[in-house]
Amino acid sequence: MNINLELYKVFYYVATTLSFSEASTKLFISQSAVSQSIKTLEKNLNTTLFNRNTKRVTLTHEGSLLLQHIEPAINLIHNGENNIMETRSLNQGKIHIGASDTICKYILLPYFKKFHSVYPNIHLQVTNRTSIKCVDLLKQGSVDFIVTNLPNKNIGSSMEVREFYKFSDIFIGGNDFEELKGKRVSLKELIKYPLLMLEKNTTTSQYINGVFESKGLVLSPEIELTSIDLLVELAKINLGISLVPDYCMDEELLKDVFEIKTREVLNERSLGIVSKKNIPLSIAGRKFIDFILE
Repeated sequence: MNINLELYKVFYYVATTLSFSEASTKLFISQSAVSQSIKTLEKNLNTTLFNRNTKRVTLTHEGSLLLQHIEPAINLIHNGENNIMETRSLNQGKIHIGASDTICKYILLPYFKKFHSVYPNIHLQVTNRTSIKCVDLLKQGSVDFIVTNLPNKNIGSSMEVREFYKFSDIFIGGNDFEELKGKRVSLKELIKYPLLMLEKNTTTSQYINGVFESKGLVLSPEIELTSIDLLVELAKINLGISLVPDYCMDEELLKDVFEIKTREVLNERSLGIVSKKNIPLSIAGRKFIDFILE
């Protein structure tokens, strides 16, 4: 089927804005031209891509399926354009990174500062998602690369993984749990206490649930949250025992909480930089990764 690729571009902007008028503004063409392009595409594909009424535009099931394929292609074209426009002296350009807010705050922040001081004209854009959802961003072509917890079962064979940082998960508690200080507590004993964890469908949750299941234990957290920082704060006010990465701990925090040692050794995990194997990174992207790996 030979369909003008420009029609798919029009479809992408209508599908992502859900507005014919907004798409026309972004494309610098008339609204009637946008409408005609969509009608032509629907005719060529013999399907309806949008539900239209006087109040709003929505994607049909077929439209949603098409967007899943078109969005990575459009992002790939945009990335190619940006790469070509970069100068080899790195006087301009953009890097789009996907990472969790925890990884950004505790791991990447010094690299952002260092990179910006050396290449102030390179624009850094960061999208914060969980490590699992960051893989989806990479698949869609919405980011150049991601920094994620490993292992991450969503990473596919078409992706390149570069490990760069080892860390351990630790349990922390406040003064109300002082009877555990200095002891080695079994996981079986630990589940008798109120446990505070990251929400399900995160790499951390999947990992720690696997650890407990391997011991024949069922983990039922008292509270599940989306933020490591909140887990730390709740531990400080004695709402329960939180599981956090060790890189979040510092001397100041240890004034309010303490590490609760377990008899069972939790395996080290790592952080990794993940990119697509078949898509070359921009000069700026490669340089930023070098800053991390060096």
